[in-house]
Amino acid sequence: MFKRFRRLRINENIRSMVRENFLNIDDLIYPLFVINSKGIKKEIPSMPGVFQMSLDEILKECKEIKELGIKAIILFGVLESDKKDSCGSDALDENGLIATSIKTIKKEFPDLIVISDLCFCEYTDHGHCGIIDMKTKSVDNDATLEISAKQALIHAKAGVDMIAPSGMMDGIIYTLRKTLDENGFENLPIMAYSTKFASNYYGPFRDVAQSAPSYGDRKTYQMDFANAKEALMESLEDEKQGADILMIKPALAYLDIVKELSLSSKLPICVYNVSGEYALLQAGKKAGVIDYDKIVLETMIAFKRAGAKLIITYHAKELAKLLQNKGA
Repeated sequence: MFKRFRRLRINENIRSMVRENFLNIDDLIYPLFVINSKGIKKEIPSMPGVFQMSLDEILKECKEIKELGIKAIILFGVLESDKKDSCGSDALDENGLIATSIKTIKKEFPDLIVISDLCFCEYTDHGHCGIIDMKTKSVDNDATLEISAKQALIHAKAGVDMIAPSGMMDGIIYTLRKTLDENGFENLPIMAYSTKFASNYYGPFRDVAQSAPSYGDRKTYQMDFANAKEALMESLEDEKQGADILMIKPALAYLDIVKELSLSSKLPICVYNVSGEYALLQAGKKAGVIDYDKIVLETMIAFKRAGAKLIITYHAKELAKLLQNKGA
């Protein structure tokens, strides 16, 4: 006798009963990009449906997000070139772009979970993720830890709900956890960009965040995408240092890393469904060569099946509408 697997596939109701993984609106985190100005909502050509927005437009977007049932955003600041400098001073200013935006959003929408991306590439004139060591022309790890701790306190005092440091400095989670705890923010969670690869999937993001390096690349601090064992060590080290959530970035080409981490850690895992992944599906939709909605849903289930609990995705609003219609 052979096993008849098709018995449990015979109709939709039975398939639903035995389905192992599901996507929920609560799983979604929506990225937003705030700029200094008023009345601006500028679409990014490489990322249809993604915008740079002034704070007044961000507030409108947050209202729509809440109405769709999305509970969390991750916020990126996009600074004008003439306000950038070598150490990202605006990110260290209590009245700077990101701090002001956090305060305003939390005042207007206290129940919306605001996660702040903590980095310096959007604020530095060289586009790298911290202070440059002039001898090596690369980021000075320990000097960047110092200013990262200052930036974390700025975000915490502004009322952020969670901090997500993306610069991939060694020791960043230990440094931030120690700083936050010593300043009365021991209950503020940290979502570590614990395994962030030096990926070619980030291209469109650098259009929207205006954060491309002015020289070189980020391969001395972001991970080599050929390495799996090192990727696992990176995330497990962040867990030891006090991370509350571990992130794999990018997502789609790294499901093996997500699965391996899910088998090695009990912490919640987040994946960042990055700009290049989003742009590829948008291009397929425009060309008429894919069933866009079905492929977006299938992609999200792949993340869940691999072991992700949370998904940062530019598809979040589309998915929320699809999930609402499916449940109607």
